[in-house]
Amino acid sequence: MTKRPFDPGSRVQDFLVFGEYGDVNPSVTDSSTFTFLTPETMEELFEHEIEGCFLYSRHWNPTNKHLAQALARMEDSESAQVCASGMSAISSAILQICDAGDEIVAAHTIYGGTYALFKNLLPRLGITTKFVDIQDLEEVTSAISEQTKVIYCETTSNPLLEIADLPQLSEIAKSKGIRLVVDNTFSPMMVSPIRLGADVAVHSMTKFINGTSDCVAGCICASDEFIHSLTDINSGTSMLLGGVLDSMRAASILKNLHSLHLRMRQHSSNALYLAEQFQNIGLTVHYPGLSSHPQHGLLTEIMNPGYGYGGMLALDVGNTKTANELMRLMQQEKVGYLAVSLGYFKTLFSMPGHSTSSEIPLEERIEMGLSEGLVRFSIGLDNDIAHTYERIERCLRTLEIVK
Repeated sequence: MTKRPFDPGSRVQDFLVFGEYGDVNPSVTDSSTFTFLTPETMEELFEHEIEGCFLYSRHWNPTNKHLAQALARMEDSESAQVCASGMSAISSAILQICDAGDEIVAAHTIYGGTYALFKNLLPRLGITTKFVDIQDLEEVTSAISEQTKVIYCETTSNPLLEIADLPQLSEIAKSKGIRLVVDNTFSPMMVSPIRLGADVAVHSMTKFINGTSDCVAGCICASDEFIHSLTDINSGTSMLLGGVLDSMRAASILKNLHSLHLRMRQHSSNALYLAEQFQNIGLTVHYPGLSSHPQHGLLTEIMNPGYGYGGMLALDVGNTKTANELMRLMQQEKVGYLAVSLGYFKTLFSMPGHSTSSEIPLEERIEMGLSEGLVRFSIGLDNDIAHTYERIERCLRTLEIVK
């Protein structure tokens, strides 16, 4: 019998939770605290977790638990924890691993908020970071010292869309006895970092996982041991820093998660079409689905089949003025919205050098190849992507970016 490839979409579809009265949607536990039948049970729960028994929603809530279980199935991790934001997920995971005096080796092309956390805030706690070219495995290896506890990267980097070689990075981490933490926000269902050797996968669920730009949320997927450490009432960063996700939001994200497999296919299909059109007219486009992309072969090798190459692309139009004019015209032409974030059903576009990557100093942005004229697109679920391209092309011709 032929073994079927891992399919995160099917695994999420097979996750069924009935509501209290047989509802097809799980009941929402709208409560901050929970009652006990005996004082002894309460005392026992403070000592260790009891399956199916809840104490306080900052610790666990049944609705949040349902969402966490579905996310663990999606990422093929033993367990998961949901958080109030993607940054809450990242900071909780890192602070659970690192103490004062420890060190992180991180990709230099990462989300600006993560960069600011590593560069500006964590040093105040005695945790330092070496930023490296994550594509250069020798540089990664040589940057690791006795103080290093984590290699940190993004599966698909923000905003240059470089692909991390997760199997190789996992080998390096394991050989050094440290952990590989991967932000998989740009690549849900497309790539499964845990299956490729990562110890921890984090997401900003604000983005593709939720898909409707109406909430802020995050998650951490990892081993049972690591998730239990996060929720430990005495030392868990998730528990003690308090980045809890509201149960109402958890319920709505769980509903949206069940359509993620369909949305990722459409996002990817639309993005590939636009990337090919941009390349055909001679523009500089970053998209890992193009055979010209430096890591196209790598992503093809490590990705789960059927979800495409992602809904993100970046277009370099040369300078800030041209990029600003292009975005203004595209919003007027109803291509989408001039807005940060990603994963929405409408196309969103922004200039990362002056928004989501602005925390990174200019000289470092130049060094990593982040042009001042780079426009980042989160491609929407447009039904007629050829018509969308016609609108974008009109904008490009108006500005004489193409003749």
